Amino acid sequence: MTPVPDVADEVSRHLPLSPRVFQILMSLADGPRHGYAVIRDVEERTDGTIRLTASTLYDALARLDQQRWIEEVQEPADADDHDPRRRYYRLSELGREVARREARRLERALQTARERRLLPKRARK
Repeated sequence: MTPVPDVADEVSRHLPLSPRVFQILMSLADGPRHGYAVIRDVEERTDGTIRLTASTLYDALARLDQQRWIEEVQEPADADDHDPRRRYYRLSELGREVARREARRLERALQTARERRLLPKRARK
């Protein structure tokens, strides 16, 4: 009988994430969004350093859905924003764990950068 892979092993083999994938997962962390809302959110949060085109986003969403990191949902994040032509996505529990582990990995890298005096000990406000 083939052993079932541990969730931690499953997640770890995908790290580190690309910045685009990490930003997409972060965009869905607070709740469901449609594709254009993800594009806007990522661009806004990254001050325009990460820009997603529709084709890049939808290719990524298809891969993330196949990996079970996200799932398509019928209900929009905000009833005022509902448009039946749009597809809405949310983070799955597996996707949340992937994003959480990537955030921890990045946090450790920042801590090391502070210890090596590449960044100030305290983050500037």
